[in-house]
Amino acid sequence: MNMVKPNFDKMNGLLPAVIQDYQTHEVLMLGFMNETAWEMTLSTGLATFYSRSRQELWVKGKTSGHRQIVREIRIDCDEDAVLLMVEQIGGAACHTGFRSCFYREVKDGSTRIIGIRVFDQKEVYRK
Repeated sequence: MNMVKPNFDKMNGLLPAVIQDYQTHEVLMLGFMNETAWEMTLSTGLATFYSRSRQELWVKGKTSGHRQIVREIRIDCDEDAVLLMVEQIGGAACHTGFRSCFYREVKDGSTRIIGIRVFDQKEVYRK
C-alpha cells in the first residue's frame, strides 16, 4: 500500500500539525509544516516545523533540548492536517516552560493557568 501524502496545496504550502503525547494523549502544541518539514520529520523521526514568524524550518528542541521523538503519524481525511504522536523529551513542549502550550483555561469569563511549568524559559533560552 502506498503512503498517503498530505496536500500542501490547500493552505499556501503549510498544514497544521497537532502534537500529542503518545502515552497520555495530552495535546502538547500546534505547529505548522511545509513539505520540507514533513520530509525531515519522516527521515529523522524528530518533529520538525516551519516557523511562520521566522520564515524558516525548526527542529523542536534544537535549542532547548526538549525534543519530540515521533512515535506515530496520522493524516486527516482531507489530507490537509497531521497528528504527530510524540515522546516529549525534557518534560515540556511549550517555549514558555509549560508541559503543554494549552496551559490556560477559559471559564466563566476569565482565564486561569492550569498547566505545570517545567522550566524557566529565561534560563533555557539565554542569548
